[in-house]
Amino acid sequence: MSERLLVLVRHGQSEWNLKNLFTGWKDPDLTEQGVAEAKEAGRKLKANGLTFDVAFTSVLTRAQHTLDLILAELGQTGLPTARNLALNERDYGDLSGLNKDDARKKWGEEQVHVWRRSYDVAPPGGESLKDTLARALPYYVQEILPCVLRGQRTLVAAHGNSLRALIMVLEKLSPEGILKRELATGVPIIYRLNADSTVASKLDLAT
Repeated sequence: MSERLLVLVRHGQSEWNLKNLFTGWKDPDLTEQGVAEAKEAGRKLKANGLTFDVAFTSVLTRAQHTLDLILAELGQTGLPTARNLALNERDYGDLSGLNKDDARKKWGEEQVHVWRRSYDVAPPGGESLKDTLARALPYYVQEILPCVLRGQRTLVAAHGNSLRALIMVLEKLSPEGILKRELATGVPIIYRLNADSTVASKLDLAT
């Protein structure tokens, strides 16, 4: 049985991250820095001797581009890849495309903070973190986890909030704990799982 390997990577910096805009399901591409971050993620994975059997990503350009750049660094272009909106970023609804400072002026600092940092309060027309977990978690359990447990080395390139859903399960975090968990752009997190799907080891390649 080969190792049960799962690597999670948040996409590199996007054009709207740079502009401090709420992005959600909008579809900007990576900045130059984001491209560099994705390539560096690939180099770090290669330096750790990792290759993959299967990959998963969202239907959004910034995640797919990140994955493509990582696989190019690994010499694995053409890897079997599943793309699914279950891994999309949280939908920010009416906030999407707004500058975060402008949103604070419109709705108030406290209300915007609640939308951004509460577990189950959704912005107008959008999703709460709880809603995002409700679509990402079943996809993880039904599609991603079985690959890992079969010994397929699995790479997931997605978004801060959809990856939080997976991390919440992997690291057994509470709703409060997952809210405090920040994910840097373009930084691989390497998990090796036990046969019962619990985490045997974790390595964050931030350094």
